Amino acid sequence: MTFKLPELPYSHGDLAKGGMSQETMEYHHGLHHNAYVENGNKLIANTEWENKSLEEIIVGTYQSGSVAQNGIFNNASQHWNHCQFWEMMGPGDSAMPSELEAAIKENFGSVDKFKDSFVANGVGQFGSGWVWLVKENDGSLKITKTENGVNPLCFGQTALLGCDVWEHSYYIDFRNKRPGYLSNFLNNLVNWENVASRL
Repeated sequence: MTFKLPELPYSHGDLAKGGMSQETMEYHHGLHHNAYVENGNKLIANTEWENKSLEEIIVGTYQSGSVAQNGIFNNASQHWNHCQFWEMMGPGDSAMPSELEAAIKENFGSVDKFKDSFVANGVGQFGSGWVWLVKENDGSLKITKTENGVNPLCFGQTALLGCDVWEHSYYIDFRNKRPGYLSNFLNNLVNWENVASRL
C-alpha cells in the first residue's frame, strides 16, 4: 500500500484553545508526520511490503527482528501512531461516555487514578515514545508505555488512547514540562467518544 498523510478531522488551529497551538500542529502533522509518510513510501518500494496493509507491515517488520527492517518499521509504525493520535483528539469539551467511564473505574479504581497512572507512565518513558491505554485480549484495560515508534499492535493489544511523548509533540507549547503536557492532553484535548468507540 502507499502511505498517505491523512486530512485532520479539524483545522491546525482548532486545538489551540485546548493547549495545542497551531504552530505545533503545523510542525507535527505537516512536517513530522509527513516525513514518516514520505520516507515509508520510499523504503517499502519494490520490497515484500509494498502491497501489504499498514498493520501487516508493522507487525511483520517488528516480529522479524531484522535490523534491515528497522527503517520500514519505524516509519510505518509512526505513521499508524499519528493517524490514531489525530483521531483521539478534538476541539471543545468532550464528556467521557458512561461505558468507558465504567470500564476505567473497574480497571483502575477511579478516573482520577487512571489519569494519574497515565501521566506517570508517560513521564516515566525515558526518551522518545508513547503512552497508551490498551485493551488486552481478555477485555481488561491497562496502561503501557513504548519506546520510539513501538505501539500496541506489536503485542496484540487494542489501542484505546495514545499520547505522543516525543519532544516535537509538546516542546513549542510546554517546553520541557512533559507532566503538564500529559495532564493537559487528558483534561482538554482527548476525544473521549473516539476512545469509547475503540472498546
